[in-house]
Amino acid sequence: VHPSGRSIDSVDGVGALSHSYHFELDRAFGETTTQEEVYEYVGRPVVCDVLDGYNGTIFAYGQTGAGKSYSMMGYGEDKGIIPMACKRIFDRIAANEDDQTSFKVEASMLEIYMEKVRDLFNPVAGANLKIRNHPKKGFYVDDLTRNAVSNYEQIDLLMEAGTKARTVASTAMNATSSRAHTIFQIMLTQTKVDAAAGKATDKTALINLIDLAGSERQKGTGATGDRLKEGSAINLSLSSLGNCISALAKNSDPSKKKTRVPYRDSA
Repeated sequence: VHPSGRSIDSVDGVGALSHSYHFELDRAFGETTTQEEVYEYVGRPVVCDVLDGYNGTIFAYGQTGAGKSYSMMGYGEDKGIIPMACKRIFDRIAANEDDQTSFKVEASMLEIYMEKVRDLFNPVAGANLKIRNHPKKGFYVDDLTRNAVSNYEQIDLLMEAGTKARTVASTAMNATSSRAHTIFQIMLTQTKVDAAAGKATDKTALINLIDLAGSERQKGTGATGDRLKEGSAINLSLSSLGNCISALAKNSDPSKKKTRVPYRDSA
Protein backbone atom coordinates (compact mmCIF):
# COMPACT_ATOMS: atom_id res chain seq x y z
CA VAL A 1 0.00 0.00 0.00
CA HIS A 2 1.26 3.44 -0.96
CA PRO A 3 1.75 5.91 1.95
CA SER A 4 -1.23 7.86 0.62
CA GLY A 5 -3.42 4.91 1.62
CA ARG A 6 -4.36 3.96 -1.92
CA SER A 7 -3.76 0.57 -3.47
CA ILE A 8 -0.25 0.45 -4.90
CA ASP A 9 -1.64 -0.39 -8.36
CA SER A 10 -3.73 2.80 -8.36
CA VAL A 11 -0.77 5.11 -7.80
CA ASP A 12 0.88 6.37 -10.98
CA GLY A 13 4.45 5.11 -11.33
CA VAL A 14 4.39 3.01 -8.15
CA GLY A 15 4.41 -0.76 -7.85
CA ALA A 16 7.90 -2.16 -7.96
CA LEU A 17 6.67 -5.76 -7.89
CA SER A 18 4.35 -5.42 -10.86
CA HIS A 19 6.90 -3.41 -12.82
CA SER A 20 9.55 -6.06 -12.21
CA TYR A 21 7.37 -8.44 -14.20
CA HIS A 22 7.32 -5.96 -17.10
CA PHE A 23 11.13 -5.88 -17.08
CA GLU A 24 11.27 -9.67 -17.24
CA LEU A 25 8.84 -9.66 -20.19
CA ASP A 26 10.94 -7.02 -21.92
CA ARG A 27 13.99 -9.25 -21.68
CA ALA A 28 12.03 -12.26 -22.90
CA PHE A 29 11.10 -10.36 -26.07
CA GLY A 30 14.66 -9.18 -26.62
CA GLU A 31 14.11 -5.54 -25.66
CA THR A 32 16.50 -3.59 -23.43
CA THR A 33 15.43 -1.85 -20.23
CA THR A 34 17.74 1.04 -19.35
CA GLN A 35 18.96 1.99 -15.88
CA GLU A 36 17.02 5.25 -16.19
CA GLU A 37 13.78 3.36 -16.90
CA VAL A 38 14.31 1.10 -13.90
CA TYR A 39 14.83 4.18 -11.71
CA GLU A 40 11.73 5.93 -13.09
CA TYR A 41 9.52 2.91 -12.40
CA VAL A 42 10.97 1.80 -9.08
CA GLY A 43 13.11 4.57 -7.56
CA ARG A 44 11.50 7.90 -8.39
CA PRO A 45 8.16 7.32 -6.60
CA VAL A 46 9.94 6.29 -3.39
CA VAL A 47 12.27 9.30 -3.54
CA CYS A 48 9.26 11.59 -4.03
CA ASP A 49 7.62 10.07 -0.95
CA VAL A 50 10.76 10.57 1.13
CA LEU A 51 10.83 14.23 0.12
CA ASP A 52 7.22 14.40 1.33
CA GLY A 53 8.28 13.00 4.72
CA TYR A 54 7.49 9.29 4.33
CA ASN A 55 9.96 6.47 5.03
CA GLY A 56 10.70 4.20 2.09
CA THR A 57 12.52 0.99 1.21
CA ILE A 58 13.59 -0.65 -2.04
CA PHE A 59 14.77 -4.27 -2.12
CA ALA A 60 16.71 -5.86 -4.97
CA TYR A 61 15.99 -9.58 -4.65
CA GLY A 62 16.83 -12.53 -6.87
CA GLN A 63 19.17 -15.33 -7.79
CA THR A 64 22.91 -14.80 -7.67
CA GLY A 65 24.19 -13.24 -10.88
CA ALA A 66 20.78 -11.81 -11.82
CA GLY A 67 22.03 -8.21 -11.84
CA LYS A 68 20.86 -6.88 -8.46
CA SER A 69 24.07 -4.96 -7.69
CA TYR A 70 24.11 -3.59 -11.23
CA SER A 71 20.52 -2.37 -10.86
CA MET A 72 21.10 -0.84 -7.42
CA MET A 73 24.66 0.54 -7.65
CA GLY A 74 25.35 0.43 -11.36
CA TYR A 75 28.69 0.10 -13.09
CA GLY A 76 30.85 2.88 -14.49
CA GLU A 77 28.70 5.45 -16.27
CA ASP A 78 25.61 3.24 -15.95
CA LYS A 79 24.45 4.57 -12.59
CA GLY A 80 21.99 2.44 -10.62
CA ILE A 81 19.02 3.28 -8.42
CA ILE A 82 21.12 4.30 -5.38
CA PRO A 83 23.33 6.96 -7.01
CA MET A 84 20.41 8.23 -9.11
CA ALA A 85 18.22 8.54 -6.01
CA CYS A 86 20.97 10.52 -4.24
CA LYS A 87 21.37 12.80 -7.27
CA ARG A 88 17.62 13.46 -7.47
CA ILE A 89 17.41 14.29 -3.77
CA PHE A 90 20.12 16.94 -4.05
CA ASP A 91 18.57 18.24 -7.28
CA ARG A 92 15.29 18.77 -5.43
CA ILE A 93 17.10 20.49 -2.54
CA ALA A 94 18.91 22.80 -4.97
CA ALA A 95 15.56 23.70 -6.58
CA ASN A 96 14.04 24.73 -3.23
CA GLU A 97 13.02 28.40 -3.27
CA ASP A 98 11.55 28.56 0.24
CA ASP A 99 13.94 30.58 2.40
CA GLN A 100 12.19 29.29 5.52
CA THR A 101 13.01 25.64 4.76
CA SER A 102 16.45 24.07 5.16
CA PHE A 103 17.62 20.51 4.50
CA LYS A 104 20.05 18.13 6.18
CA VAL A 105 21.14 14.89 4.51
CA GLU A 106 22.93 12.07 6.33
CA ALA A 107 24.13 8.76 4.88
CA SER A 108 24.99 5.34 6.32
CA MET A 109 26.08 2.10 4.69
CA LEU A 110 26.20 -1.34 6.26
CA GLU A 111 26.30 -4.98 5.29
CA ILE A 112 24.97 -8.09 7.02
CA TYR A 113 27.48 -10.90 6.53
CA MET A 114 26.92 -14.30 8.15
CA GLU A 115 24.36 -12.67 10.49
CA LYS A 116 26.88 -10.01 11.63
CA VAL A 117 26.41 -6.29 10.95
CA ARG A 118 29.40 -4.40 9.55
CA ASP A 119 29.71 -0.63 9.10
CA LEU A 120 31.01 -0.07 5.54
CA PHE A 121 32.00 3.52 6.29
CA ASN A 122 34.13 2.28 9.20
CA PRO A 123 34.75 -1.40 8.37
CA VAL A 124 37.55 -2.05 10.89
CA ALA A 125 36.08 -0.51 14.06
CA GLY A 126 32.49 -1.32 13.07
CA ALA A 127 33.01 -5.02 12.34
CA ASN A 128 30.31 -6.50 14.57
CA LEU A 129 27.69 -3.92 15.50
CA LYS A 130 24.61 -4.68 17.57
CA ILE A 131 21.01 -4.30 16.46
CA ARG A 132 18.85 -2.51 19.04
CA ASN A 133 15.13 -1.91 19.34
CA HIS A 134 13.91 1.53 20.43
CA PRO A 135 10.34 1.62 21.83
CA LYS A 136 9.43 4.57 19.58
CA LYS A 137 11.94 4.61 16.73
CA GLY A 138 12.02 0.85 16.15
CA PHE A 139 15.08 -1.16 15.16
CA TYR A 140 18.42 0.52 14.58
CA VAL A 141 22.13 -0.36 14.50
CA ASP A 142 24.07 0.84 17.52
CA ASP A 143 27.18 2.96 16.75
CA LEU A 144 26.55 2.95 12.99
CA THR A 145 28.40 5.80 11.25
CA ARG A 146 26.09 8.51 9.94
CA ASN A 147 27.89 11.06 7.77
CA ALA A 148 26.39 14.46 6.99
CA VAL A 149 26.69 15.36 3.30
CA SER A 150 25.96 18.66 1.59
CA ASN A 151 26.11 17.66 -2.08
CA TYR A 152 26.00 14.68 -4.45
CA GLU A 153 29.78 14.63 -4.93
CA GLN A 154 30.32 13.98 -1.20
CA ILE A 155 27.78 11.16 -1.03
CA ASP A 156 29.20 9.65 -4.24
CA LEU A 157 32.66 9.44 -2.65
CA LEU A 158 31.16 7.74 0.41
CA MET A 159 29.32 5.23 -1.79
CA GLU A 160 32.53 4.43 -3.64
CA ALA A 161 34.44 3.84 -0.40
CA GLY A 162 31.63 1.73 1.06
CA THR A 163 31.32 -0.35 -2.11
CA LYS A 164 35.04 -1.14 -2.05
CA ALA A 165 34.65 -2.45 1.52
CA ARG A 166 31.82 -4.86 0.62
CA THR A 167 32.34 -8.60 1.00
CA VAL A 168 32.40 -10.22 -2.45
CA ALA A 169 33.79 -13.46 -3.83
CA SER A 170 33.88 -15.44 -7.04
CA THR A 171 31.58 -18.42 -7.67
CA ALA A 172 30.85 -20.52 -10.73
CA MET A 173 27.79 -18.36 -11.46
CA ASN A 174 29.11 -14.89 -10.59
CA ALA A 175 32.69 -13.57 -10.64
CA THR A 176 31.82 -10.78 -8.16
CA SER A 177 29.10 -12.39 -6.07
CA SER A 178 27.84 -10.33 -3.11
CA ARG A 179 28.32 -12.46 0.01
CA ALA A 180 26.37 -10.07 2.24
CA HIS A 181 23.22 -7.97 2.19
CA THR A 182 24.06 -4.28 1.72
CA ILE A 183 21.89 -1.45 3.03
CA PHE A 184 22.46 2.16 2.00
CA GLN A 185 20.49 4.57 4.18
CA ILE A 186 19.71 8.21 3.54
CA MET A 187 18.14 10.28 6.31
CA LEU A 188 16.57 13.51 5.10
CA THR A 189 15.59 16.16 7.64
CA GLN A 190 13.61 19.20 6.51
CA THR A 191 13.46 22.11 8.96
CA LYS A 192 10.78 24.74 8.43
CA VAL A 193 11.03 27.97 10.39
CA ASP A 194 7.89 29.86 11.39
CA ALA A 195 9.27 33.34 12.06
CA ALA A 196 5.91 34.69 13.25
CA ALA A 197 5.50 31.97 15.86
CA GLY A 198 9.20 31.88 16.69
CA LYS A 199 9.56 28.11 16.27
CA ALA A 200 11.00 25.53 13.89
CA THR A 201 9.51 22.19 12.85
CA ASP A 202 11.52 19.17 11.70
CA LYS A 203 10.24 16.54 9.26
CA THR A 204 12.51 13.50 9.01
CA ALA A 205 12.31 10.56 6.62
CA LEU A 206 14.56 7.54 6.05
CA ILE A 207 15.07 5.72 2.78
CA ASN A 208 16.65 2.24 2.78
CA LEU A 209 18.17 1.14 -0.53
CA ILE A 210 18.96 -2.55 -0.20
CA ASP A 211 21.03 -4.84 -2.41
CA LEU A 212 20.31 -8.30 -1.04
CA ALA A 213 22.80 -11.11 -1.55
CA GLY A 214 21.57 -13.55 -4.19
CA SER A 215 19.89 -16.83 -3.43
CA GLU A 216 21.95 -19.73 -4.71
CA ARG A 217 22.12 -23.51 -5.09
CA GLN A 218 25.35 -25.33 -4.34
CA LYS A 219 25.07 -27.33 -7.57
CA GLY A 220 24.98 -24.16 -9.67
CA THR A 221 27.65 -22.16 -7.84
CA GLY A 222 30.01 -25.03 -7.10
CA ALA A 223 30.49 -23.55 -3.65
CA THR A 224 32.64 -25.34 -1.08
CA GLY A 225 34.16 -24.40 2.27
CA ASP A 226 33.56 -20.76 3.24
CA ARG A 227 31.56 -20.07 0.05
CA LEU A 228 29.18 -22.91 0.96
CA LYS A 229 28.72 -21.60 4.51
CA GLU A 230 28.05 -18.11 3.14
CA GLY A 231 25.51 -19.45 0.67
CA SER A 232 23.67 -21.33 3.42
CA ALA A 233 23.54 -18.19 5.61
CA ILE A 234 22.29 -16.12 2.65
CA ASN A 235 19.52 -18.57 1.81
CA LEU A 236 18.46 -18.85 5.46
CA SER A 237 18.24 -15.07 5.89
CA LEU A 238 16.29 -14.66 2.63
CA SER A 239 13.84 -17.33 3.80
CA SER A 240 13.43 -15.41 7.07
CA LEU A 241 12.74 -12.21 5.12
CA GLY A 242 10.15 -14.03 3.03
CA ASN A 243 8.46 -15.32 6.19
CA CYS A 244 8.28 -11.78 7.58
CA ILE A 245 6.73 -10.42 4.39
CA SER A 246 4.25 -13.31 4.31
CA ALA A 247 3.21 -12.70 7.93
CA LEU A 248 2.82 -8.96 7.31
CA ALA A 249 0.66 -9.68 4.26
CA LYS A 250 -1.59 -11.98 6.31
CA ASN A 251 -1.85 -9.42 9.11
CA SER A 252 -2.97 -6.77 6.63
CA ASP A 253 -6.19 -8.76 6.09
CA PRO A 254 -8.59 -7.76 8.91
CA SER A 255 -10.65 -10.91 8.41
CA LYS A 256 -7.74 -13.18 9.34
CA LYS A 257 -6.28 -13.95 12.75
CA LYS A 258 -3.09 -12.02 13.50
CA THR A 259 0.14 -14.02 13.26
CA ARG A 260 3.54 -13.39 14.79
CA VAL A 261 6.00 -11.64 12.49
CA PRO A 262 9.32 -13.51 12.96
CA TYR A 263 11.63 -10.48 12.78
CA ARG A 264 14.15 -11.97 15.20
CA ASP A 265 14.81 -15.10 13.13
CA SER A 266 17.58 -13.26 11.30
CA ALA A 267 19.64 -10.09 11.61
